Amino acid sequence: MGQQRHFIDLEERYGAHNYKPLDVVLTRGRGVWVWDVDDRKYLDCLAAYSAVNQGHCHPRIMQAMLDQAQKLTLTSRAFRNDQLGPFYEELCALTNSHKVLPMNSGAEAVESVIKAVRKWGYEVKGIPHDQAEIIVCDNNFHGRTISIVGFSSDDSARKGFGPFPAGFTSIPFGNARAFAEAITENTVALLVEPLQGEAGVIIPPDGYLKEVKHICEKHDLVLVLDEIQTGLGRTGRLLAEEHDGIEADLTLVGKALSGGFYPVSAVLSNSEVMGVLRPGEHGSTFGGNPLACAVAREALKVLVEEGMIDNAARMGDYFLQGLKTIRDPKIKEVRGKGLMIGLELYPEAGGGRKYSELLKEEGLLCKDTHKDTLRFAPPLVITRAEVDYALERIDRVLTQDP
Repeated sequence: MGQQRHFIDLEERYGAHNYKPLDVVLTRGRGVWVWDVDDRKYLDCLAAYSAVNQGHCHPRIMQAMLDQAQKLTLTSRAFRNDQLGPFYEELCALTNSHKVLPMNSGAEAVESVIKAVRKWGYEVKGIPHDQAEIIVCDNNFHGRTISIVGFSSDDSARKGFGPFPAGFTSIPFGNARAFAEAITENTVALLVEPLQGEAGVIIPPDGYLKEVKHICEKHDLVLVLDEIQTGLGRTGRLLAEEHDGIEADLTLVGKALSGGFYPVSAVLSNSEVMGVLRPGEHGSTFGGNPLACAVAREALKVLVEEGMIDNAARMGDYFLQGLKTIRDPKIKEVRGKGLMIGLELYPEAGGGRKYSELLKEEGLLCKDTHKDTLRFAPPLVITRAEVDYALERIDRVLTQDP
């Protein structure tokens, strides 16, 4: 493995063992391509879990970061800065939102929205103090904090970390009837992903989001869509909610909000819910810092001006159809929307990890999820020729392996 063994040994010796990455040590990237320390080239079909939708090291975003880094990087929210207001305005205009709460990581955005909808429930809806309930979905993935893993159905995420905060009810994903039946007089919100990425690219029935939006309106509940992975072009639309023709009350974005250059997330809200937060009740030292805002502003402009969202729709359809032409008895199902694609194998195939390792040897990087599913989510700048490169290798690995 050349130089790679040295770096892997350092990680194993000094790092916490809370990840099990593929044994490839990357050193540089450009567009959809990355190179390891031995200068071997790979097509990246994970895009850092959709954080680099705009492609690795996009020159416009890089320049915005360099320019701002030489002027002002951090003020805390004790003072104002000249990047925050324009960031709010541009993000609201693009997503048709009223208010923005800037944070850093996706998990922080989720935690922020939990606080906001609970407070809205007490102050606006009149729910008794400390009795607010939020409905979530089985097999969800919203982050790794204590409260979030507390309502996860993934045993490896929960085991050994309790006790957990109360106030969450979990229901089957994609089942609007189950949602309606779970509502109580203390329910304040539904927190749901438009597509479940970590669960294996699980797509709900057509019209599901429209139906749950109607139920929320009927019962005066807040619909919160976690679009941290699905948003910002990944599914072929700016936000995945557009496939159902709805607008959530609150939307969570992150990851690609910075094009992979910096941790930036945001809660997009209507005025009513966000209006319950007052000075001193919530905050973040780094949230909304000028460097983050400058990077995010350019990342959003690049996404729109360079046609990446339309490209995700076209190339996603081409990739999906190409995968469906692969004839191999190991394949159980291929599903996806835009460039968020899952290829599920039968358990007898030996697990997705095996095939992600085989694909690495062929020059393609992807990641297994939920044991038997391979997830393909390349940067949105991928070309038809690069999709063909991926399809050729996926076909070869699946069909040649007994």
